Amino acid sequence: MGYPSVASWFAQYNQSRVIEALDGVVDDGPPERLAAEIKRAVEFNDQLISGALVSPGSNIPQGDGPGDAVAYGSILDAGAGMIGRLRIPAIQVDLPIYHGTTDAVLEKGVGHLQGTSFPVGGGSQHSVLTAHRGLPSATLFNDLQNLKVGDTFTIETFGTVLTYRVRETQTIEPDETQALVPQFGQDLVTLVTCTPLGINTHRYLVTGERILPTPAIDLQRAGERPEIPGFPWWSVILGGACVGWLALVVSTGFPRRRVGPQNRKVEHSTSSGIFPESASLNQA
Repeated sequence: MGYPSVASWFAQYNQSRVIEALDGVVDDGPPERLAAEIKRAVEFNDQLISGALVSPGSNIPQGDGPGDAVAYGSILDAGAGMIGRLRIPAIQVDLPIYHGTTDAVLEKGVGHLQGTSFPVGGGSQHSVLTAHRGLPSATLFNDLQNLKVGDTFTIETFGTVLTYRVRETQTIEPDETQALVPQFGQDLVTLVTCTPLGINTHRYLVTGERILPTPAIDLQRAGERPEIPGFPWWSVILGGACVGWLALVVSTGFPRRRVGPQNRKVEHSTSSGIFPESASLNQA
């Protein structure tokens, strides 16, 4: 019964350690290198055409940008495929962002949909970030539907801090990707997850528009150590349950095995020692 809470806590703990490693890379990197990585991402974004499309016979959005996966994976690579960090204060989300949307990526964090803009800002850009809901081993986007218009989320990548204000939430069919294309002159990020929980027939979208200038509080918090997960209260609950069980066992006593006549051994004393009734002195 306690597995989801325990597994989710450890998953968030590991994600927070990944974020700390990411922040260390940014802190150690010279400003020139950070700026060069952002420039490469901007150049990649300029090559994009119309955002996410749906291939024939598929219900999964695919990007229409440069198809060179090697080049894509080398841009904004802070190690292990990490791009940056996503913070959503209203629902206590603080997760690493990775290249791509493979199963391996979506089991451990937020994936960036290849073929949509890298989340580095800019006019007429639309970045799409996606994560799972309902995993027994991690929380991820479980509470994304609790976000409201006006809430904010922040993306940190290679020393750049971008804040977006939610302007729209909607539920769409998997092949309705018009909501994911860029809009002229606007700087957008859409967070995507599956819905309804456990059924996953539709997609839930939260679209935010960038706030300029970036709020000072978000700039000040950049690179801070994650505040989640908090204290593992599940350990107190499980520990209390174990103590209660032991107290119950001790108070009622341990059950004792009754020995019937058929289980008793008849023994005889001899000068050579003690032997079962069935044994002979010669055998002894």
